[in-house]
Amino acid sequence: MRLAAGTAPEVVDLLSAAPLRDYVSPSATYTLVVDRPLALAGAWYELFPRSEGARRDPDTGHWVTGTLRTAAERLPAIAQMGFDVVYLTPIHPIGTTNRKGRNNTLNARPEDPGSPYAIGSPDGGHDAIHPDLGDFDDFDAFVARARDLGMEVALDVALQASPDHPWVTERPEWFTTRADGSIAYAENPPKKYQDIYPLNFDNDYPGIYAAVRGVLQTWIDHGVTAFRVDNPHTKPVRFWEEILADVRADHPDVIFLSEAFTKPAMMHALGMVGFHQSYTYFTWRHSKAELAAYFTEVAHESAHLMRPSFWPTTHDILTPYMQQGGQAAFAIRAVLAATGSPTWGVYSGYELVEHIARPGAQEQIDNEKYEFKPRDWEAARTEYGITDLITRLNQIRRRHPALQQLRNLTVHPTTDDATFCFSKRLRAEHAPDGREDVVIVVVNTDPYSSRSAHLDLDMQALGLAADATFTAHDELTGESYPWNARPWVHLDPFGRCAHVLEVQTG
Repeated sequence: MRLAAGTAPEVVDLLSAAPLRDYVSPSATYTLVVDRPLALAGAWYELFPRSEGARRDPDTGHWVTGTLRTAAERLPAIAQMGFDVVYLTPIHPIGTTNRKGRNNTLNARPEDPGSPYAIGSPDGGHDAIHPDLGDFDDFDAFVARARDLGMEVALDVALQASPDHPWVTERPEWFTTRADGSIAYAENPPKKYQDIYPLNFDNDYPGIYAAVRGVLQTWIDHGVTAFRVDNPHTKPVRFWEEILADVRADHPDVIFLSEAFTKPAMMHALGMVGFHQSYTYFTWRHSKAELAAYFTEVAHESAHLMRPSFWPTTHDILTPYMQQGGQAAFAIRAVLAATGSPTWGVYSGYELVEHIARPGAQEQIDNEKYEFKPRDWEAARTEYGITDLITRLNQIRRRHPALQQLRNLTVHPTTDDATFCFSKRLRAEHAPDGREDVVIVVVNTDPYSSRSAHLDLDMQALGLAADATFTAHDELTGESYPWNARPWVHLDPFGRCAHVLEVQTG
């Protein structure tokens, strides 16, 4: 009777209208920022424009550079693979002082184009286009063509200068001067960048800030909607907090991707101050145990700090796993990257399984940073390439909204130490079409041999009863299997290295 009196409709109505507020204190007010979907989920494709259309002159034997116009001819093939963003490495004038030659040598030949990260020459700096690539009309045409194909254009932001950059003569105080009067070049031990001067924000913070803000605005005005920022962790966090907020206020649709391969605390700090996405340690996580721990970390433990972007390789990084594992390794890592994170990306040439490293380095030999690299794209569609796999993965990502989310990942145990299994579930009330979406991914992480395992599926995480049976439909092959909580799988890295399975219960 006492409970009935306390829950009587009259009491409930009274407390709803005038709830008790004893011992209640107001919390701080926080700004809520809602980003567009591409800030969380998208597929990126990295491109060096000068390599697209580059060729040797048959009469002189000298290289003829590709241009923005010839690079635009590559866009339909990139769009056909299902990419959302075309990311261009720097397209600015390149200095000649201390220019790097092939494979990072200190003695450049006359025909060596130099590193595009050694930005600046008498032709201009960060707000200019290398004259060999074209002009702003050509860039505008490139952006327009990408948009016609349903893609956006991202541009590299590398806040540094070659010794020939106009800033060096016009604003020498923006750099660090040694005791002997020379300007200090950039170093990231053991790497040395004799062709690059880093900016010193302590010397003229307001001046550098205004210049960089102007550079960003130039490219935004020409249709750039995303920036990949080179080494942001070597610049003041305060700078990023202020300039990202400044850009967001005027252009809330512009996305910033942090290339900060550094300590987790700094990577998280950059996310906290405004970067929409970040490169991650996925590139170096290869074993089942490493993947299980890292996928759980980025999906749950650090998801409130940083949105991860998974890249199997970059123009700077080619891990031993990728060097030695060949086509199987490239296929395995593509499946993991495309399904494990809402945002993933590949560096041009990934389709061709470019896996040969420069001796003593974890990067490609004949590196595109220092030379032209025309490619045989038709070969990427043969048995030696993985274009079809990449295309299918991007199709699957678009078909399944569960794969476009971050915090819905569950790792499932398996009986084999190289068979990795995880799932992503999007409940019906959160799905755009009102239908629950559940995807199970099983990958053989061993690029050298076949593996078999039983999976111990967490049925509750899949939204199923413990004793339920269901149909597992493989989105990679079109095959379907009757599964329960403990299915058996066999995966061959030279054929079927993975299952990407839709859970069907109807």
